[in-house]
Amino acid sequence: MPGDVPNEMKMAELAERADVPRRTIRYYISRGLVSGPLRSGRDAVYGKEHLERLEKIKQLQSEGLTLREIVHVLAGKEAHRAMPTPTPWWHYPVADDVVISVRADTSPWRSRQIRQALARMASELTATGKDKDDDEPDD
Repeated sequence: MPGDVPNEMKMAELAERADVPRRTIRYYISRGLVSGPLRSGRDAVYGKEHLERLEKIKQLQSEGLTLREIVHVLAGKEAHRAMPTPTPWWHYPVADDVVISVRADTSPWRSRQIRQALARMASELTATGKDKDDDEPDD
């Protein structure tokens, strides 16, 4: 924080001091990452705590945390432990008796790799199943 931080700042000054676009600050407020202004309306003002919170968010982002993780960190670890974030899964049937589950939040390039591997696996299982059926004696 270069220089003295005033007790009250307009949005433009807060954005400049924090080096965060105004639109991003509004988004953070809507997501609950940053509290609303001290005084709202045309004369909305923000305080030192807003600047400190924005700097904390930037620090956590530089450490590689997502906004979802930052929400939990800022709320305290208990909030994160109390209710873990659910993870969506895709289920791929690769044979009559085999279903593979894959996390749905994988990157597009990884999803392509997974689909290619599943296609190879399905082909092998189908071929193996046919060969095995041929080798088994009929009742």
